[in-house]
Amino acid sequence: MNGSAWGSGEGVSRRLLFTGTFAAAASAVTGSFSEAAVADRPGRARRPGRGMALRAKPATVSLGGRKVATWTYDGMVPGPIIRATAGGVVRARLVNDLPAETTVHWHGIRIDPRMDGAPGYTQAPTKPGRAFDYVFKVPDPGTYFYHSHVGTQLDRGLYGPLVVADPHEPLGYDEEFVVLLDDWLDGVDGTPDDALRRLNSTTDHDDTLRSTLLGGVSAEIRHPFHLINGRMAEAPEVFNSRPGRVVRFRVINAAADTAYRVALGGHRMTVTHADGFPCGPATVDAFLIGMGERYDFVTRLGAGAFPLVALAEGKGARAFAIVRTTRTARRPSRDVKVPELERRLLAYADLRPRRADALPRPSRTVTVTLGMRPSGNEWTLNDRLAADPLRVRVEKGETIRIVMDNTSPMWHPMHLHGHTFQVRVGDRRGPRKDTVNIKPRERLSVDVECDNPGEWMFHCHNLYHQEQGMMGVLGYGPPSPRNRHMTH
Repeated sequence: MNGSAWGSGEGVSRRLLFTGTFAAAASAVTGSFSEAAVADRPGRARRPGRGMALRAKPATVSLGGRKVATWTYDGMVPGPIIRATAGGVVRARLVNDLPAETTVHWHGIRIDPRMDGAPGYTQAPTKPGRAFDYVFKVPDPGTYFYHSHVGTQLDRGLYGPLVVADPHEPLGYDEEFVVLLDDWLDGVDGTPDDALRRLNSTTDHDDTLRSTLLGGVSAEIRHPFHLINGRMAEAPEVFNSRPGRVVRFRVINAAADTAYRVALGGHRMTVTHADGFPCGPATVDAFLIGMGERYDFVTRLGAGAFPLVALAEGKGARAFAIVRTTRTARRPSRDVKVPELERRLLAYADLRPRRADALPRPSRTVTVTLGMRPSGNEWTLNDRLAADPLRVRVEKGETIRIVMDNTSPMWHPMHLHGHTFQVRVGDRRGPRKDTVNIKPRERLSVDVECDNPGEWMFHCHNLYHQEQGMMGVLGYGPPSPRNRHMTH
């Protein structure tokens, strides 16, 4: 890549290759795995093999340019990095020092249902002053995160990264950075509960929140701040490295209501993983990441100081951080123009899975209609709300195709607990994921291998759509007496 206002950088110069298993990167991507660069940001690193405590509590935290009172894990935003190894066991004791019930959901992990943190489905929430021990195996390497699944608590500070290492990591790189994106209003414009009450009290919506990439209306709420690793653009996170190093970025969208368009100024990025699973690889200039999605990319860093920008799609705002490899380089401004945002954008069709990750062909198809009721404040699955939810019945061992037909005027990042699915791209298999974006008037199909019995949440990961009804269940066998009202 040619030089830029920030210095010179380049993408990975040769494609990563698939040869049965995910092969080692080409010669441009070399070096050994290093954790030292990310041990302190965001939060402290935790290794849970012998058990760790995760304390949910109110705290006043600094977002870099402003202090806010919010709810946190261990008094920090984001919560501590939890690091594990695929095939290993996570042991984490949730201690609830909040004035409300809470849980921890381990987003993207194919987990024992009793550990999923889904209140009312697989677990009773943990009451104030009580504790709950989460103990579960992590079967797949990749980039994940954890967050509360009670009410609007995700839109406070109750989230943190979970990184599961591959004991046979084939991807070569020199170091890695974890990047958590978030939209923020708690302690600035009331609380998330206040925001939900305002939404529910009116049929008027902000028509200026629009994005052509998302097919129309992009969001419900205009959050005042957008953060990278808990920091505002006024006092940004700085990722320090050296010129020529190949770096893996693990990008997580922990926001409640914002999709981000992500680019690194002066660099191309080679996307290697989607929602934890290897894919592609695909070399692009930018990618759009919906709430709950994760993307890993690698790039060879140039010399200088470069803007890492997450454009809040349709909101006219951005999250901002700096990647610095030269101490004397001029610091880019938070509103600097980043041409890569307007160049080659990642598409699901670019994300080709490994042959080993192909799921069996489905034996039947189920259609789930994503809808909105006339109030504009009720979001439905097959015209049913979470209080009387749709239940897609499955049997252990089968593979089904779910066709999601979005008849509503907004896009939805749909997330399935306890499983991953295979996105269909035209007539072929696409990436393995657990969260996928469906635009208005779009039909998108995913294949689900039913190999983890339980009652599993299936919902929109726009927190406010979830709280306004867009929550259903994928359940095994006949419903239990508690859930007999739920049918497909």
